[in-house]
Amino acid sequence: MDCAWYLCVCSLFCAWPAATGHPCRTDSKGWADCSGKSLQHTPDSLPGNITRLDLSFNSLAMPRSRTFLIHFPSLRALNLSNNIIPTVYPATFSNLWVLQLLDLTSCDIIHLHPKAFQGLENLHTLLLKNNKLQALQLSALLAFGALVHLDLRNNDLISVDVLILQLMERTQQVLLQGNPWICNCSMYPFQQWLQQRQAVHVLCASPPGLQGQEVGTLNFQDLGCRRNQRFPRTLLSASTDLLPTVQRNDTTTMTPAGTGGNSWPYLLGFLAFAIVTSVLIALAAKCKLFHKNFASYRHRPLPDSSSMGDSHAEGGAAWGENQPRLGAAGLQPEDDDGFIEDNYIQPSERLQEEDELEPHFPL
Repeated sequence: MDCAWYLCVCSLFCAWPAATGHPCRTDSKGWADCSGKSLQHTPDSLPGNITRLDLSFNSLAMPRSRTFLIHFPSLRALNLSNNIIPTVYPATFSNLWVLQLLDLTSCDIIHLHPKAFQGLENLHTLLLKNNKLQALQLSALLAFGALVHLDLRNNDLISVDVLILQLMERTQQVLLQGNPWICNCSMYPFQQWLQQRQAVHVLCASPPGLQGQEVGTLNFQDLGCRRNQRFPRTLLSASTDLLPTVQRNDTTTMTPAGTGGNSWPYLLGFLAFAIVTSVLIALAAKCKLFHKNFASYRHRPLPDSSSMGDSHAEGGAAWGENQPRLGAAGLQPEDDDGFIEDNYIQPSERLQEEDELEPHFPL
């Protein structure tokens, strides 16, 4: 009896997808298999709590201005491989906050919008193998720092931007084989990046003299760089600020060796401090010199004749006998600097005056 009941339940579960009107197979663990069903849209009858969805080998039409799979916010793994998706538009997966694996293998992808993976903050595996990518627009995704595995094999990549190299420092495994790399001088930072991680099977496609050679084994001269040629600081930080920890034949694991490139604010602050200090010292020296000069010219002026009291009048006669007469304005005729100097009248002049004052008697 128990065996008959179990067989009946199993037969009903296996026949359930056809009875509910969608061709996908589901299980109790949240897996939905819709592979190879010639689907153009996701079946609306799928349960909204599924965690894994396989939509490979279909003919899905990706939306241009709205979110894809908006009714499945619990997805952790999504397989879209072998669909024709030339362009991945912005915010296509923005509602899949907990998605950890996204497979876009063999989708003929030519262009990735810079915001194509917006919202995928927990994505740790991204498979972009066998597409037609010529440039990587992954800075927004790599900036999250959660990506662990990145597969870029067999695309049309000819070089890697320096910013992408910097952001890939936290991506443990990067697969880059099968791309037509152009080995010229602009590839030097990428060559250093590969050399430090001992990555293999990353081969030059051109120029003809380097075709088939490992990019990581080339040197500065092999890439056609001039001996005195310099690279921006960002290029150097991309190739020297990352140290490898684990290397495999086709993988790269790395650990940041330092922040680097952040010393310019301190330099500007030091220069500003030195300039301000110099200005303050110059002002202080000028103020000290000004006070010194001011003090040297600070003489006591003579009292005004109109304000003299009786005491001055009493000694007026004596003053008149020993000093030359004052002018109409009461000022000294020469060298009026406000001081009364001793021996202003020389002795020779005083003797002459006394001779003039003595009476002369005829002999």
